[in-house]
Amino acid sequence: MIKTVLFDLDGTMLPMDQDEFVRIYFVELCKRFCPELGLDEKSFIKAMWKATGAMIRNDGSELNADAFWSNFSKLVGKNILSKIKDFDNFYENEFIECKAATKYNPAVPEAIKVLRNKGYITVAATNPLFPPVATNRRLNWAGVDKRDFALVTTYDNCSSCKPNPLYFREICEKLKLEPEECMMVGNDVDEDMLSASSLGMDTFLVTDCLLNRSESNSSVYKQGSFKDFLNYSRMMPDVKR
Repeated sequence: MIKTVLFDLDGTMLPMDQDEFVRIYFVELCKRFCPELGLDEKSFIKAMWKATGAMIRNDGSELNADAFWSNFSKLVGKNILSKIKDFDNFYENEFIECKAATKYNPAVPEAIKVLRNKGYITVAATNPLFPPVATNRRLNWAGVDKRDFALVTTYDNCSSCKPNPLYFREICEKLKLEPEECMMVGNDVDEDMLSASSLGMDTFLVTDCLLNRSESNSSVYKQGSFKDFLNYSRMMPDVKR
């Protein structure tokens, strides 16, 4: 029986134009940090992508945050380690500009409310590439709060990333769950559906901002808009504990 529902954030709980989101994100990052670091924008962005790639390749041997900052500092200089709090400040302030690439879907907070009232554990299973402050920001844009979830995955509490199935194993271990007790709700066929289902998790593919880079057969998954998922959640049985 399903007891826990995992939700992807970007493109699932928070509809977005991903390309536009990334564009604004790097524009604001470069404006904030390139002058004081003495770096040109191209070098800064290249270093950010490489350090992000180190998190995606993380095999569980270190926290994603450590993988990011160790690699980023090798590329832009060790003095960047003294500016980690400045990056958190960026997410508290300039990061708000990225909200322009997102939309609010009222079905999202309603579905979370429905499931929690039925006794389900809910998890914000967003790819843990950001610090908590940036993830909490995006949750708020989606109309939900970190307190709505038993776990919010961020770069400082995970040591793997999607699409590595180890990411989903980590969540299960943290919450003492079996994969078969979980449902993953996401918009990315590769990162959410294929990876989660490989462990035996149930799935629901949200098609509002569908991503299917590998062009896999997505017809094998329950699917529909997030509003469709809201209706589906209303039909799910209460959890008995």
